[in-house]
Amino acid sequence: MLKIAIAQFNATLGDLAGNAARIVEYAERARAAGADLLLTPELSLCGYPPEDLLLRPDFYRACERELESLAERVTGIAVLVGHPEAVSGRRYNAASVLENGRRVATYHKQLLPNYEVFDEERYFDPGCTSCVFTIKGVRCGINICADIWEAGAAEGAYAAGAELLLVLNASPYHLDKFEDRAAVLRRRIAATGIPAVYANLVGGQDELVFDGGSFVLDAAGREMVRLPQFEEALGFVDIVQGEPQPGVVVAPQALEAQVYAALVLGVRDYIGKNAFPGVLIGLSGGIDSALTLAIAVDALGADKVRAVMMPSPYTADISLADSRQMVQTLGVRYDEIAIAPAMAVYEEMLAKEFAGLASDTTEENLQARIRGNLLMALSNKTGALVLTTGNKSEMAVGYCTLYGDMAGGFAVIKDVFKTFVYRLSRWVNREREIIPERIITRPPSAELKPGQTDQDSLPPYEVLDAIMQGYMERDESPREIIARGYAEADVRRVVRLLRIAEYKRRQAPVGIRVTQRGFGKDWRYPITNRYRDEF
Repeated sequence: MLKIAIAQFNATLGDLAGNAARIVEYAERARAAGADLLLTPELSLCGYPPEDLLLRPDFYRACERELESLAERVTGIAVLVGHPEAVSGRRYNAASVLENGRRVATYHKQLLPNYEVFDEERYFDPGCTSCVFTIKGVRCGINICADIWEAGAAEGAYAAGAELLLVLNASPYHLDKFEDRAAVLRRRIAATGIPAVYANLVGGQDELVFDGGSFVLDAAGREMVRLPQFEEALGFVDIVQGEPQPGVVVAPQALEAQVYAALVLGVRDYIGKNAFPGVLIGLSGGIDSALTLAIAVDALGADKVRAVMMPSPYTADISLADSRQMVQTLGVRYDEIAIAPAMAVYEEMLAKEFAGLASDTTEENLQARIRGNLLMALSNKTGALVLTTGNKSEMAVGYCTLYGDMAGGFAVIKDVFKTFVYRLSRWVNREREIIPERIITRPPSAELKPGQTDQDSLPPYEVLDAIMQGYMERDESPREIIARGYAEADVRRVVRLLRIAEYKRRQAPVGIRVTQRGFGKDWRYPITNRYRDEF
């Protein structure tokens, strides 16, 4: 029998010594449990994705030194570790088997992803040789992440004699991603007839969140083991006569629970790994800032979260009341700073320049910028990071203010459509009321002028989000979206707003990606652009 341990752990990018120490820790735990082999995620030694660190020769040298040190510290168990490797002027995404103090086999990733958030062709050369090693009489083939998403590498391992496929992964989360992974691995199993063990990274890295969810499929594609999502875990599978035996299968989470967990993990790791002492959130009495506050408290604890309400003469009494209720429920520090005095000063300063001109969005944006200045001043003074509260629907159509509500260091719900903000808020309140019910049920408003609501100038969010999902996430043409029953006027307006807001999004803080296409690494439209879609 071969006993394999799966180390689903949270690597910190660039912390070579720290990551190596975690691998040693997992190896010792695995060995104590009787495991023969420990499988770690893709590039587990350095973290993923290293991006342009991979262009630095010194980075490879440092990784090589740490790999040699790691091999010397691992005893009584074999470890399959992911790492970058430079060989004869070529760079590889590699995985090496460490055993008895030395490296006994190394595999180079063959299929390099260059889509969505991936840029591996920029950094790596493709490998061209399969790698099969034997442990406890079982011939194990190695693949790395994208190798299994297309035919070739897995089939090559099988042709080289593999009886079991070991797959190291750094597969970031998006909606329904687990089902996609299982489906593609089943296709490789159907083509080869051999079972597979899939180890995935967990943790937040800038806009990406890796959700773990490592799993094992037998030769018939049946799930034998599944580890939890969004948390570190050490899992085990016994291989008897070439087949994985049934083990612990963690039940999948509901979609809202998955997304919420991704956002919490993304905030916790961005703040923790960058050593910020805490966060600041500008409350408005609206649903977006309320959800962001709930996420921050779950990620960091109430003691590291500070909420600031900055009412204007247009702020409704119920906005103040609901904000006060929520911060009391969560136990966070709360301050109120009225912006009416600053508004009056700006009005006086600009009176000559604005003489004879009607009030418009200029005055509305000044309110947002006053609030942004206050939050950034508090951030500078305390070191706490400002979390922005804008959602994906607003980012799409530019309903956000540069240097105002866009001011901050991390955009928590930047990739969450407004309709899903409501779903998440209901989920937060599933056991008790965290977000006051009135915040969820009242019409959304920026409260920058009397009687204002979002729908004064936008289609209903159900319509806006559906148009955006078609156009942005599925690359549908406006003509195709209209053919699905959406009004041409709405489609034209939304597409136009999306196009002209590109310059704003380039200046927005990084935010957590939870959909298949976010406004980040995988959205690269030109700002200066005269192309117009066909209607």
